[in-house]
Amino acid sequence: MTDLFETIRRVLVPIHKEGYPFIAIGIVLTVLAGTFVQFLGWIFLLLTLWVCYFFRDPERIVPVGDGLVISPADGRVNLISTVLPPSELDLPSVPMLRISVFMNVFDCHVNRVPVTGRIDQVHYTPGLFLNAELDKASEGNERNGLVIETRQNGEPVRIGVVQIAGLVARRIVDWVKPGDDLTVGDRFGLIRFGSRVDVYLPAGTRVLVGLGQKAVAGETVLADLRGTGPVRQFRRT
Repeated sequence: MTDLFETIRRVLVPIHKEGYPFIAIGIVLTVLAGTFVQFLGWIFLLLTLWVCYFFRDPERIVPVGDGLVISPADGRVNLISTVLPPSELDLPSVPMLRISVFMNVFDCHVNRVPVTGRIDQVHYTPGLFLNAELDKASEGNERNGLVIETRQNGEPVRIGVVQIAGLVARRIVDWVKPGDDLTVGDRFGLIRFGSRVDVYLPAGTRVLVGLGQKAVAGETVLADLRGTGPVRQFRRT
């Protein structure tokens, strides 16, 4: 019986409180629609269940190790490139490694800190709502950027993390402020209904994921700041 309860507990993951208002609205609409048209009631019930699923907030087992950069989002690695960081982050105006994770409407949207460190700055930029998979979404879309100061070999290293709204997303939520000390894997924000998270890392960082790979927030190792170890190869099967 204990094993059964543990299995149920793992399946029924917690729902983040950000989702409570949307779930409440869904329940009200389900009851009202079902009162007059039963078919519509079933449709709203399914939508309400999907909202519960969307706002899930499961526990994660976070890898801990010197130099490891952990995925801040659930989704698919859709961009790996070397680009200039967004100007609003006040990072050095030199090319940095950018790894992007695209979240569709079925992915968990709670975002997690990729490294242990202190929040140096938070900068919100209003913008468009283009498809978040596009490269130009990094500059044109509504976004919220964080700069996190971590340490590598005793030296300070500043990295950027940018939440980018997508076609459906209209609300970026973050729960941190400059000066906050966070541990890798801590929750720092959420984007509602389809979006992307970019991570900007110093040149020389070793990439440990491949394009198209599924990433899990707080668990998948994206890169190694130390730049050591063999180059990883990937293939589709």
